[in-house]
Amino acid sequence: MLWNSRRKSNQTGIMAFIGEGSEIEGKYTFKGAGTILVNGKFHGELTVTDALIVGEKAVIHATIRAQSVVIWGEMVGNVHARERVELRGAARVFGDLEAPVVILEEGVLFEGRCRMTGSRPDDEARDPSVVPFRR
Repeated sequence: MLWNSRRKSNQTGIMAFIGEGSEIEGKYTFKGAGTILVNGKFHGELTVTDALIVGEKAVIHATIRAQSVVIWGEMVGNVHARERVELRGAARVFGDLEAPVVILEEGVLFEGRCRMTGSRPDDEARDPSVVPFRR
């Protein structure tokens, strides 16, 4: 339900969980394979090697760096993902998104800038004349 079944991280499972009722302030770094699920309050900086899920009850005020990020809850701050960012359900995001793939579901609230970095390799293979937009 919370994660795309095509992701390798789903096979590894949830490696760390910050539950509802938890309040954390500071810098959290997770260097390992697997998904981190945050469903509490976090203020600071989140750096995750693999995947991060911001749960429906989460309230995050932070800068996030991860391979992939799925947001269901509230996020204030910037998100930098090496693979993709997904805003799902009733997500509320106030900040900038940066990733090669950005997905916004109907019903999400997003206020900020979106920068899609590079292009997906499968798109270039289909049409070599496609040139990525660069400022």
